[in-house]
Amino acid sequence: MDEVRVVVVSEDPLVRSGLVSLLAGQDGIVVEGQTSPDELPAGGGTREADVAVWDASGSSGFDHLAGTGARGLRVLAVLADEDQAPEALGAGARGVVLRDVDASRLAAAVRAVAEGLVVLDGAAAESALRRPPPVAATVEPLTPREHDVLQLLAQGLSNKLIATRLGISDHTVKFHVNAILGKLGAQSRTEALAHAARLGLVLF
Repeated sequence: MDEVRVVVVSEDPLVRSGLVSLLAGQDGIVVEGQTSPDELPAGGGTREADVAVWDASGSSGFDHLAGTGARGLRVLAVLADEDQAPEALGAGARGVVLRDVDASRLAAAVRAVAEGLVVLDGAAAESALRRPPPVAATVEPLTPREHDVLQLLAQGLSNKLIATRLGISDHTVKFHVNAILGKLGAQSRTEALAHAARLGLVLF
């Protein structure tokens, strides 16, 4: 894809500056601005950016994150602790990295998230994939075809590409996606993938 436009989000100005410094000069990354979660526009004001690099260590945590995806902004969460990974994914983050990430890995994660992939870095991945959710027993089992669709969703494929890969119609894919969302109690693909990861239904 073309250049990835990034907004850095953190309550702490020093953390914002640090993340901006890490991304500065990385190929294909353009930092459009920085802000605190409270100041992130509620409407279309984030359309100048493709990805939010979101520091999750502040007191507000992920309180503001859930509505961000509805504005078309993909979120890469920067975690102080790997145990935050399930919460970040559940709040709608498309990827998680730890605070000690270096510049090249952070840039690679940003590019992957911008491309529609889900990024789970290092120990955060183990935390997200191994921790069983308390509601696991209440989830209705997915059919084999729904499992197929879910795996392709995790690869970032669109409905059209999933239809081509599985040899079914776009309408049938949409039906399966809606069924997956319903069974996992999710409102979006990102939320469904987060729930599925915690349930061990999908690996990234």
